[in-house]
Amino acid sequence: MTYIENIFICLAIPLILSLFFTKGRARSFTLFLTIGMGVCLLGAYVSSFFVGYYGVDTTVAAIEITPVCEEVMKLLPLLFYFLIFEPEPKELPSAAIAIAVGFATFENVCYLTENGAEDFTLLLIRGISAGAIHILCGILTGFGISYVFRRRWLAMTGTAGILGACTGFHAIYNLLITADSPWNITGYLFPSLLIACLFVVKRSLPNLNIHLK
Repeated sequence: MTYIENIFICLAIPLILSLFFTKGRARSFTLFLTIGMGVCLLGAYVSSFFVGYYGVDTTVAAIEITPVCEEVMKLLPLLFYFLIFEPEPKELPSAAIAIAVGFATFENVCYLTENGAEDFTLLLIRGISAGAIHILCGILTGFGISYVFRRRWLAMTGTAGILGACTGFHAIYNLLITADSPWNITGYLFPSLLIACLFVVKRSLPNLNIHLK
C-alpha cells in the first residue's frame, strides 16, 4: 500500500522550509511547486471519489474522470492566485508550469514507490509521457490564462475553453496509452513532441514572445 500522504509530507517539508530563506522568483516557483504536489494529492482523493460514485472501471476512469478532475484541480490555485493577489498576467505562465511540475513530480514519486525503479526504459517512457502531459497542460494553461485575462470580456469563456482543451489533450493521451500498439506509442510520444513544437513556435515568432513575456 502506498501512503501518499506520508510521501507528500516528506517531500513538502524541505520545500516549505526553504521558503524562509529564498525570495523573488525562486520562492514563487518553489511555493507553486509545493502547491502542485498538494493538488496532486487532493486530485487523487477527488478522482477516487467520483470513480467509486459512478462505479466505473479503470479504463473509463482514466479517460472520462481523471483528466477532468486533475485539470480542474490544477487550474483552481492558478485562478485563486490571479483573483486574490492580482499579479501581472505575465507571471501566470511560470506559476502554472510550476504547479504542473509539482503535480507530475509527486505523481511519479508515488509511482516509483509503488512499482519500484528497476526498469529504466519504463521510467524513461513515463517521464516523457505521463510527466510531459502535465507540463504540456501547464504550458497551455499558463499562457492561455495570461492571454485571456488581458481581455476581460474573454476571461470567462476563454478560461472554460482552456480547461476544455487541456482536459481534451489529457483524455486523448490516456486513451492512446490504453490502446494497442502502435497507438500507445503515439500516446507516449505526443506530449513531448507538442512541447517541443510549442518551444519552436515561441522562439520563432518575436511578436508572440512580446505578448507572452
